Amino acid sequence: MFCFANVIVSVFVIVCMKVFGRGGEEMDFLQQKGFQVKVIPGITAASGIATELGIPLTHRGVSNSVRFLTGHSRNGGEDPLYVAENAADPDSTVVIYMGLSTLPSLALKLIHHGLEPNTPAVAVERGTTPQQRMVFAELEDLATEIASARLISPTLIIIGKVVALSPLWTDSSQKQSLLAKAR
Repeated sequence: MFCFANVIVSVFVIVCMKVFGRGGEEMDFLQQKGFQVKVIPGITAASGIATELGIPLTHRGVSNSVRFLTGHSRNGGEDPLYVAENAADPDSTVVIYMGLSTLPSLALKLIHHGLEPNTPAVAVERGTTPQQRMVFAELEDLATEIASARLISPTLIIIGKVVALSPLWTDSSQKQSLLAKAR
């Protein structure tokens, strides 16, 4: 790569710029190399994908908060999801970035710490792009369904009762029950 005086260099990074440090790390690296960095704000993958699928990340009477988790540790560990015990709240939505490889252990931990095995969930590969593919399943079956569909990274995972509010969720009785309880 060659740089010349008075040349504008643009780098587009398609990640959630400030979620889990990647954007911050990339900005820091470029600034240390003497580049001027300007961030153009956008929306997170979680917000864009959830909206695309008709999933509210929170919904009165169904989910009162949303938690964003990383599926990778900085050192590339196999099971960095020690936070599962605090994220297993049936009244919250859990969104996992980069969690495809750690989902089997995370799902077991979330169930062990209090989420119901039949908690609605979705995994979305290449969300909001023409190549988007998705798998809706109950939490206990999600890892198996992902493997059957052969989803690859990047895949975002959304877990929580709000997933059943999507028009794409197939168990309409669960959706009606949630909406009745929310009223």
